[in-house]
Amino acid sequence: MNSSGPTYPLASLYVGDLHPDVTEAMLYQKFSPAGPIMSIRVCRDIITRRSLGYAYINFQQPADAECALDTMNYDVLKGRPIRIMWSQRDPGLRKSGVGNIFIKNMDDTIDNKALYDTFSAFGNILSCKVVCDEKGSKGYGFVHFETQEAANRAIKTMNGMLLNDRKVFVGHFKSRKDREQEFGTKAMKFTNVYIKNFGEDYTDDNLKDVFSAFGKTLSVRVMKDEQGCSRGFGFVNYANHEDAQKAVDEMNGKELNGKFLYVGRAQKRLERQGELKRRFDQIKQDRIQRYQGVNLYVKNLDDSIDDERLRKEFSPYGTITSAKVMTDGSQSKGFGFVCFSSPEEATKAVTEMNGRIIATKPLYVALAQRREERKAILTNKYMQRLATLRSMNSPLIDSYHQTSYYVTVPQVDTNGAACMFSGPYSSQYAGGSAPRQGSTPIATVRQASTQAPRISSSTQKTSQSRLLMPVVPAPVMEQPVHAQGMEPLTASMLAAAPLMDQKQLFGERLYPLIHALHPSLAGKITGMLLEIDNSELLHMLESPESLHCKVDEAIAVLQAHQAKVCSPKK
Repeated sequence: MNSSGPTYPLASLYVGDLHPDVTEAMLYQKFSPAGPIMSIRVCRDIITRRSLGYAYINFQQPADAECALDTMNYDVLKGRPIRIMWSQRDPGLRKSGVGNIFIKNMDDTIDNKALYDTFSAFGNILSCKVVCDEKGSKGYGFVHFETQEAANRAIKTMNGMLLNDRKVFVGHFKSRKDREQEFGTKAMKFTNVYIKNFGEDYTDDNLKDVFSAFGKTLSVRVMKDEQGCSRGFGFVNYANHEDAQKAVDEMNGKELNGKFLYVGRAQKRLERQGELKRRFDQIKQDRIQRYQGVNLYVKNLDDSIDDERLRKEFSPYGTITSAKVMTDGSQSKGFGFVCFSSPEEATKAVTEMNGRIIATKPLYVALAQRREERKAILTNKYMQRLATLRSMNSPLIDSYHQTSYYVTVPQVDTNGAACMFSGPYSSQYAGGSAPRQGSTPIATVRQASTQAPRISSSTQKTSQSRLLMPVVPAPVMEQPVHAQGMEPLTASMLAAAPLMDQKQLFGERLYPLIHALHPSLAGKITGMLLEIDNSELLHMLESPESLHCKVDEAIAVLQAHQAKVCSPKK
């Protein structure tokens, strides 16, 4: 990649570090004195509509954008200094390292503006940021210059210099992969050795007497607590790697004063954490592989069913290695797990036991999935529907060629006219068929088949004009009973209802419950949940905890989609 300069929209600026309450109107008022503005967009969460803390401003003229960047960078807006840079949508340039430098060991008082002012003398800066957490500066930051030559000048001049009485390190930016590779190479030539489990009575001299036998030591240190007592571990730093390696080979696992020593290469905290994480991930992966295809999730259990009864009911289908009903103290939580010795046995158990009534309830039985897997499946279904919608050549939706079911709940708009809400859609259609004379106006929540598309909140406004074109009207429904007065849905009622009407029965009862939790998203969430197996839906109606859990998963799917819709934060 050349270093001739950035490839950004010439009149587009990125404005970051915004206060959550900053709006497009405030930004227009702030930036319009610089010149005519074409558009302003504050990026927001697709669900909550809260600001993500950054925005994009498009000027008509590049010179006006440059003027705003030069004169308004780090100006205070609603109590926070705003950070302005050229809008760079190409992540490859940002991550390439060309013109990018890293500064560490900075004083906590150095903020973005101070860093910018310090390094702007070496060339045009594309972006500048001090990394912070909730407590303030973390002591390091990045400056991205327009050219590699400017970055080289900054490194040559500033590395080792004092900034606010702190000697700073300034060097070329390195990706995490490069840093890990470099660190791994250095780790092979270690000289510092970590020793633990030698007892609390050992001193620096004792440790030196034992480990100096392997070569020249530069330092020996037993770590102590606040009272000056040994903490049972310490470090020995050798003059060369060979002596350190010999000490590890000879002393690791050796008995000393009745205890077995651990002796190994000294690691930084970050490296230890990374190694522990890799070890934990491997154990987790091994566990997943061990239970893949043999562990069953059983839900909607009667309160009288315990571990022994669960094992007994599933034992005809194979060898059970474990059966557990999950409890809260002594009270059953209504679900559990059954693990078989082979996938074939587990598959047979799912086929035979799913939907079977045990005690008083029909069971929901399926292969156990991790939360991440369930979330991924929901996300995949949602994205497939969104892709289907975008690929449609016509906005017309022929309801006569799709398997659809309709859920009706009372809803009156401010004009007293009926409103139509499309269950899996976020768009709202005012008007629609007028209610029958003498009946209460209704809202129709429609759940389409698995081939029907969905529209996310982020596309609602841009597609509203298309979606308000004539669509095939939904059939007019009879006035439903209010959800509060509805008869509880039972397995027998469900079995007696025609297949096409079963989802409607669920929807009429689920929608009011979900509406009480998330009024603005009730239609969309109801549509998503109605795809779930009927036995599990029945359990959701009986268990508020289960319903809340599934609603949370649906919200998580929508939030995951938001991350792909809105441009990534710089």
